[in-house]
Amino acid sequence: MTTTTPEPTADLETRIREKLKRQYFMHLIGADLTRIEPGRIEAELALGQQHQQQRGFAHGGLVATMADLAAGFAALTLVPEGCGVVTSDLKISYLNPGVGSRIKAIGWVLKAGRRLHFCEAEVWCDNVLIAKASATMAVIEPPVS
Repeated sequence: MTTTTPEPTADLETRIREKLKRQYFMHLIGADLTRIEPGRIEAELALGQQHQQQRGFAHGGLVATMADLAAGFAALTLVPEGCGVVTSDLKISYLNPGVGSRIKAIGWVLKAGRRLHFCEAEVWCDNVLIAKASATMAVIEPPVS
């Protein structure tokens, strides 16, 4: 497996923010990317009532979604222009209930390849680690015309 050379940060951030504009689900839940670096992404959202289940805990699906989007966007930073990524495997371990005001997910690429990127993510709620995840992202190339 080979690693692609990361783009300069300004161009990379512009490209990733353009892709983010087309991520309707992220906008729907209120998530935003707060840090964009080659192979590393941080995302945050204000934890609202719509994100909570019993006792005010962050919903497990929300926690998994935040881990998935951080890992996926981290992988996306390392693929060539015109390519995308899709989650082919996601394993998440819930460590603590997410009770607080903000959710933060940090995703990074452990190993980048031509077809697969192996990633990890952590999800935090008000400085408490609530979940860890491992993800495999498959690179999607544009159709050949």
